[in-house]
Amino acid sequence: MTKKVLAGPTDLDHLTDEELLVRYRKTYDRDAFSTLVHRYEHELFSYLRRYLGDAALAEDVFQNTFLQVHLKIKSYEEGRPVRPWLYTIATHQAIDTLRKTGRHQTVSLDTPQEVDNTDVGSLVNLLESTAPDPLSKLQGEERQQWVRDSIQRLPEHLRSVVLMAYYQGLKYRDISEALEIPLGTVKSRLHAAVAKLHDYWKQSQFVRDN
Repeated sequence: MTKKVLAGPTDLDHLTDEELLVRYRKTYDRDAFSTLVHRYEHELFSYLRRYLGDAALAEDVFQNTFLQVHLKIKSYEEGRPVRPWLYTIATHQAIDTLRKTGRHQTVSLDTPQEVDNTDVGSLVNLLESTAPDPLSKLQGEERQQWVRDSIQRLPEHLRSVVLMAYYQGLKYRDISEALEIPLGTVKSRLHAAVAKLHDYWKQSQFVRDN
């Protein structure tokens, strides 16, 4: 990011995310808000950059996300986990940005895809494991680039789940809350994402072999 947010005051660092938001909701303490922004600056910007595939757009959406936090602060319910709430706002802002820039993809959300002999828990192995798998045939940066390009090709609803689960390390329940979808839908979308990645791999091998 080109714009940096100053670190929050050290006397607030011991507060939880939830305590910071409650403090800001009650008093509009700017230090509490700055501490929360700084706490999520790297994590949320990284998510948005991968989601949007554009650092400049990600920076704008990051700023808009926390503008929305400020505007929606009175609707924040005390005790609600902050992390998935921030991802909810960020994802909505990212989707709006994609639509405005004409990059929104229209796909069906109703037809889950089956993945032969592939468990959702093996998604990480599929992408970057050193164990024998299709991607092990690619080396170093080539494999990483293939992973990045392939994830970027995923439809929006699949890409967001993969990014949250794989890159951001969110639990399925947090993803469910962040995307406002049932827990079962999170799992089915991960299955569908794995299926898509397998399809992309087969396509890339066909191109290589012909």
